Amino acid sequence: MNYWISILFRVIPLAMGAVCLGLGTYILRGGDGANYFVSGHVLVSLTAICVALFTTAAMIIRQLTNTFSRTWMTILPVIGYSVAVATMLWGFLVLRQGSAPSFVAGHVMFGVGLIAACVSTVATASSAFTLIPRNAHGRAEDGPPRDAYSAATGLGLICVPLVATAIAFVWAMTLLARESAAPDFIAGHVLMGLTAICASLIALVSTVVRQVRNQFGETERWVWTLWVLLMGTATFGLGLFVLFSSDRPERIAPGCVLLGLGMICYSIISKVWLLALVWRRECSLANRVPLIPIVTCLSCLFFSAFLAEAAVSDPSFFIPARVLVGLGAVCFTLFSIVSILEAGTSGKG
Repeated sequence: MNYWISILFRVIPLAMGAVCLGLGTYILRGGDGANYFVSGHVLVSLTAICVALFTTAAMIIRQLTNTFSRTWMTILPVIGYSVAVATMLWGFLVLRQGSAPSFVAGHVMFGVGLIAACVSTVATASSAFTLIPRNAHGRAEDGPPRDAYSAATGLGLICVPLVATAIAFVWAMTLLARESAAPDFIAGHVLMGLTAICASLIALVSTVVRQVRNQFGETERWVWTLWVLLMGTATFGLGLFVLFSSDRPERIAPGCVLLGLGMICYSIISKVWLLALVWRRECSLANRVPLIPIVTCLSCLFFSAFLAEAAVSDPSFFIPARVLVGLGAVCFTLFSIVSILEAGTSGKG
C-alpha cells in the first residue's frame, strides 16, 4: 500500500470523528432546548465509533506496511475499548439526569458505546489480518495456522458483539413495552436500530475470526452477507413503519434516524461481502465494493439536507437532520475500512 494512501485512510476516520465532535459541540452551545441537547449529545457520542474504526484501520494498515508490533496489538484495542466504555458510562450518566431529553439521549449514547465496543472487537480480531490472504491461497484441510489466535480467543471475540446485541435488544424491547410514553417510544425504536448494527457486526467479527483461523466455510460465504442485508432491510423497514403507521408527532425523529441506521448496516455489508467474495476465488468486481458506503454516505447527507429544510417549519425534523450528518460520517469512515480490506486481500498491500 502506498504510504500516502495509508495516511489518508487513517486520517479519514479521525476527520469524520472531528466532524461529529465539532458539529455536536457546536449544536450543544447553540441552544438550550431539548432538540439541541439530544442531537448534540448523540453527535458527540458518534465520535466513539469513528475512533474505534480508526483503530481498525491502523491495525490493518500497520500490518500491510510492515510497521506492526505487539505494542500496537495492545495499544489500539485499548484505545477503542476505552472510548467505547467511556461513551457507555457517559450515556448512563446523562440518562440518570431524569429529564425526557436526557432519557432519550442517554439511551442512544449507551447504544452507540455498544457499537463502538463491537467495532473495537473487529480491530482486535484483525490483529492477525495478514493471515487472511495467506489462508485464502491455501487449503481448508491445512487447518488453523500456527500463528493464529486460539479457538477460545476467537470464540471470545465473537461473543463481544453477541453480548452487545443481546443487551441492546432486551433494553430496546423493555422500552418499547412502554411505548405509550414519548421518550420510551423514541429511545426504544432508535435503540432497536442500534441493535441491528451490533448484530451486523457479529457477521463481520465472525468472518474475520474464521478466515484468520482458516475455518471459513462455503456456506458462510453468503450466510453472513445475507444476515447483514436482513438487518439493514429490517431497520430500514422499521423506520418506514414508524413514520407512516401513526400520526404521533414524536415518530419523526426515530423514524428518520432508523433509515440512517439502516444505511450503516448496508455499509457494513460491503466489508462482509468483500471478504466473502475474495476468499479462495478471484473477483474482478471486488474493487467496486467500496462504492457501497459512498452511496450510503451520500444518501444520509442528502436526506439530512431535506430534513434540515423541513425543520424550518417543523421542529420535529431538527434532531434527525443533525444526527444523519453523523451517520453519514460513519458511513464514509466505513468506506476507508473497506478500501483497506480490498487493498489487503487483493495483494495491493
